[in-house]
Amino acid sequence: MSRLSFVPTDKWPQELRDFVQADRASEIELGITRMLAHAPKAALGPLQFGAALGVNRTLPERLIELLRLRIAFHNQCRSCMAIRYSAAEGSFDEATACALEQPEIPSTLSKPERLAIELGDRFATQHLTIDGGFFEQLKAQFTEAEIIELLMHCALYVGMGRLAAVLDMTENLPNGFSKPFGESVKLSDDKPFTVS
Repeated sequence: MSRLSFVPTDKWPQELRDFVQADRASEIELGITRMLAHAPKAALGPLQFGAALGVNRTLPERLIELLRLRIAFHNQCRSCMAIRYSAAEGSFDEATACALEQPEIPSTLSKPERLAIELGDRFATQHLTIDGGFFEQLKAQFTEAEIIELLMHCALYVGMGRLAAVLDMTENLPNGFSKPFGESVKLSDDKPFTVS
């Protein structure tokens, strides 16, 4: 059960309600915003950051969704692990998603995808290993603008995913993703939700 209460959407300032389209979103789509609403003006910062990355994305949806899921697994963010975004729907199957819980990066992924997953691994677990040599590998597959985009996605997913994990936000999730805090969860533990 979440460590902080959810703020009912009718108590949110109109600016926050409008930004997340609270009147049209499901509980699962409102996600962490239900707790961020305790500090609504500050909440707009990370929400706008995430929205800007989504609207201005240049990298393939599939690559970003695979990166997001890998970092969600590292963070043990249950809500992040239980969601699949419809924008990437059909670009990979659930077996591919679940393979991301294994230490080895799936060999079925493209070279840029494997490198992006490795970046996510390092960013989430050993960020100081992202050295000059690794940047040279990134530059062989991505433009500098794409590398910055990847790094911003990593920052969003590591930061907000850890925030959601610490808040133990598991209400409304499939049972397999609702194990007690501290117990490891796998991407394959239950059937995920698809959201827009």
